Amino acid sequence: MAYNERLENPRYELIHGEEVMLAQPAINHIRIARNLSAMIYRYLRGKRCEVFNEADVYLDESNHFVPDLIIVCDPKKIKPDGIYGNPDLVVEILSPSTGKRDLGIKKTIYERFGVKEYWIVSPKEKAITVYHLQDGKFELDNRYAVLEPWEEGMLSEKEKAEHTLSLKVSLYDDLLIDVGDVFEGMM
Repeated sequence: MAYNERLENPRYELIHGEEVMLAQPAINHIRIARNLSAMIYRYLRGKRCEVFNEADVYLDESNHFVPDLIIVCDPKKIKPDGIYGNPDLVVEILSPSTGKRDLGIKKTIYERFGVKEYWIVSPKEKAITVYHLQDGKFELDNRYAVLEPWEEGMLSEKEKAEHTLSLKVSLYDDLLIDVGDVFEGMM
């Protein structure tokens, strides 16, 4: 799609019936989505679940989102024009224009519709915050961050041992994501 076409045909999300225009993602945003998608795609090949980037997700008539990345394990939800119903995992990559919505109203809506796992990825902090749905509410699982060398030097040996750079996707016992690889190539 040419630059002029993007301006003429902007993408929108629908939040409680209100249209919200989506901004064009920055290069680091695109790199993170690509890296994460590639890792998950390789793992999921031949399995029941599928990973999608920027697929239209229709939760109901008033809530239509375009998450950065999703995993869907129910093939009946996958239609030619999007996903109908809740994905099993949703990843939102923060940007200045979307951060407040991703951390607030969208998180609340994903929770209400039963998304099992929700990740907030912060390019600026090189961190991933993971929530798991427990009894209908998102509970913080952990925050996984890439440390700068000077930050690592400030940690005690115990803190270094507790700091993990691999996160486990709850849908599969052996799907581990190296957090450093998620942020590879960032400028």
